[in-house]
Amino acid sequence: MDQAKVKCIREWPAPKSVKELRGFLGLSGYYRRFVQGYGCIARPLTELLKKDGWKWSQVEESAFERLKHCVSSAPVLALPDFNVHFIVETDTSNMGVGAVLVQKGRQVAFFSKGLGVRYQGLSVYEKEMLAALMAVKKWTAYLVGRHFIIKTDHQSLKFLTENQAITPFQQKWVIKMMGYDYEVQYRKGCNNVVADVLSRRPELGSLMNMGVSKVTTDLRERVIATWQKDERLLKLIKEKEEGSLRHAKYKWDRKILTRKGELVVGNDLELRKEIIELFHGSVFGGHSGAKPTIHRITSIFYWKGLRKEVRNVVRECMTCQRNKGELSLPGGLLQPLDIPNSIWSSISMDFIEGLPQSKRRDCIFVVVDRLTKYAHFVAIAHPFTAKSVAQVFLENIFKLHGLPTEIVCDRDRVFMSTFWKELMNKLGVKINASTAYHPQSDGQTERVNQCLETYLRCMTGERPKEWCDWLHLAEWWYNTCFHSAIQVTPYQAFYGQPPTVHVPYVARDSLVAEVDRSLQHREAALKILRFHMKRAQDRMKIQSDKKRREREFQVEDWVFLKLQPYRQQTVVSRSCQKFAPKWFGPFAVLSKVGKVAYRLQLPEGSRVHPVFHVSQLKKRVRTDKVQYDLPVVDPDGSINKEPCRIIDRRLGRRGNRAVTEVLVEWSNSFPEDSTWEVLHLLKQRYPQFDT
Repeated sequence: MDQAKVKCIREWPAPKSVKELRGFLGLSGYYRRFVQGYGCIARPLTELLKKDGWKWSQVEESAFERLKHCVSSAPVLALPDFNVHFIVETDTSNMGVGAVLVQKGRQVAFFSKGLGVRYQGLSVYEKEMLAALMAVKKWTAYLVGRHFIIKTDHQSLKFLTENQAITPFQQKWVIKMMGYDYEVQYRKGCNNVVADVLSRRPELGSLMNMGVSKVTTDLRERVIATWQKDERLLKLIKEKEEGSLRHAKYKWDRKILTRKGELVVGNDLELRKEIIELFHGSVFGGHSGAKPTIHRITSIFYWKGLRKEVRNVVRECMTCQRNKGELSLPGGLLQPLDIPNSIWSSISMDFIEGLPQSKRRDCIFVVVDRLTKYAHFVAIAHPFTAKSVAQVFLENIFKLHGLPTEIVCDRDRVFMSTFWKELMNKLGVKINASTAYHPQSDGQTERVNQCLETYLRCMTGERPKEWCDWLHLAEWWYNTCFHSAIQVTPYQAFYGQPPTVHVPYVARDSLVAEVDRSLQHREAALKILRFHMKRAQDRMKIQSDKKRREREFQVEDWVFLKLQPYRQQTVVSRSCQKFAPKWFGPFAVLSKVGKVAYRLQLPEGSRVHPVFHVSQLKKRVRTDKVQYDLPVVDPDGSINKEPCRIIDRRLGRRGNRAVTEVLVEWSNSFPEDSTWEVLHLLKQRYPQFDT
């Protein structure tokens, strides 16, 4: 011990402020490990460090003098001898745990720790086990790789390695002690004085939260039993018992076979799979990937081929396949639509909804010619039906361009309605609808929508309700903009001449000849237009395929399905929307539709279109064929739900008043999707539901 520091402590005057007290405790704390029960002695002084806690009295004076005496006369601890066994003596009380490291009857180190509120409620057996664990962890540098003895005054702790761990705390602590070579011995409490004193210190702080594991103590016995069925391990054990120097990585000590400190598991496939699923699928495994799972298992167990088996189990895990997103490039290479042969023979259409009301209009009907990119924007109002949209099409598109031979659209309820399909069928118009939940099929119109919304946002940002007055200007602006795909403006591609400029142009005699020449070469202009369109498509495909990968399935393959619009409109809020599964299924592939779409065998009653783009599908990795129900959705993609029963009730608060809330289980939904709803609002929405 530093005699200069000891003398300084011995002559230290009584502190007169918190600052002076901190200086004394800081210096005396330097010798804390030499003083038994240091925390108990210094407790009255540490209480003074609290806010507004300064009150020097006889109690504090006595503690101050006693602490000076203990520090100045602290016993000399023995230096550790690593050729002699260590003994860990432990004890516990309601307030804390204590331990002393002993060698040949001499004290090497002291340890004590206060128990937080969480651990004060543990049983005596668990507290004694905790004391042993904390002491071993504290002195790992002395004990790891060596045989040592744990002495305790709790007799049942002798059977630590034989009893079955019941509580999560016991399970975790037992597995943490498996890496040490120790034996537990009973010692009467009257002979366990040092550790007992240290354990009865007052509260010194809360213990850190410790993890919980589902590993049970009988797991080691099952692992040991596998050695009898593994000829290779039996031969290895026999060689180790005979003192063979082969297999230096293996160790046979006290009838336990380890490899680099890891317990060796025999050739038992069921037990191995159980261990993998335990470390992968438990609450502590968290369905991690292969690498984290391997890291957890190899810290305790070893067997040949462990890494390969873990990767296979993780790859085939159904929970992971249904709930984890894909980190790879989306599947399906770009497949452009065929280029039309004539103007306005193939068109695409869509709606822009959610706009502020302007002149009693709140939607825009967008129609685009797929060859010239010429577009028309028509303002319409909600609620619109297939019949009203057909009338708008007749008044604004048909009168100018006639009937097309093909319409490319998404799966909007209007375009999928019986009226619209029957009408177009009678008129000889083919409807080319996008696959379910893949709006990229109608990407042209979606892009036009973006351009139109940007224009209106810029022009009417301060007066958004006047967008209807700008719609005809927006149509002129769009049709007179240069398009890189066709290398001209849509106006010129359609009319065969450049659009009129804003500066008045004085006609000359040659103007008519120019128009005549344009009309004569109209067919040549269309060929050039198709050439530029094809070149633009090729360029777009090359760039798009850089971020995609080819994915192909065979008939009768089983695949998972991603339902992107997984939403419900019948419930105000869905509490577990964030944690809903990303994939549904698996479902069988019935046929291939085109190059990048597949028809699936969906359950009966499903109202989802059964053809899906390959990017919405993922191959199922497993051999058994268990099909799961698909949530029934409306044609617009929303899940139709009705309340089934009330699970629970509670009194909640809405604003400044109390309301009754009920936990509702919904039809066509998982039990965990139950939500809390306000009772009187639920009655209003579902008057037929018996509450």
